[in-house]
Amino acid sequence: MASLSGLASALESYRGRDRLIRTLGYCCQLLGGVLVEQCPASSELGTRLLAVSTQLSHCRTVLRLFDDLAMFIYTKQYGLGAEEEDAFVRWTSVLGNLADQLYYPCEHVAWAADANILHVDSFRWWTLSTTFWALSLLLGVARSLWVMLRLRQRLRSPVVAFTSQLPRSKRRAVAAQMQLEALTLLSNLADLANAVHWLPRGVLWAGRFPPWLVGLLGTVSSLLSVYQAAQADAATP
Repeated sequence: MASLSGLASALESYRGRDRLIRTLGYCCQLLGGVLVEQCPASSELGTRLLAVSTQLSHCRTVLRLFDDLAMFIYTKQYGLGAEEEDAFVRWTSVLGNLADQLYYPCEHVAWAADANILHVDSFRWWTLSTTFWALSLLLGVARSLWVMLRLRQRLRSPVVAFTSQLPRSKRRAVAAQMQLEALTLLSNLADLANAVHWLPRGVLWAGRFPPWLVGLLGTVSSLLSVYQAAQADAATP
């Protein structure tokens, strides 16, 4: 009952529903892709699962039509990251926020073009939105790697060694932050691989992933996001 109550509580929020829809969509794509390619007898079921995955993806696209204002408020509040002590973290975060802010209107135009609301080339706008998404993920990867490097240096610095050890509570806090950054790094790398796949052919491995691999990478990223959200909720008093 507790798990059902937690699920119901998560589904009451937009972010909770989005995580569930995303996870289900990629799981359907993973399973559907495997059935279509590896199990000819179950190819019809696989095709249906791929169709479900496509519809869930469309659902998330429509829901993101209302994300611009929230992203704008977050970007405005963060500003130029004056509260960040590390310049590299500050500017990768600022540029990442800018890429995220530009991603949404580009995706909206692409969606409207596919729905015959606007008479423009949807492919061009989908490419532009995916490019901004990939740029945001790349900046996130760079930020996580840098933060993990700085945290490792902090633990191994001569000052720490000379003064015996950091207090146990601080060491635990640093270890927890490193774990968080590692999970964020893995999630961003999985999404970045898919983002490149959806760029026009000729860009690195664009267009070369089979459906099951896209589903696998998306599932990994989604489950990591769900785990991080659960950890954050558990840590909230």
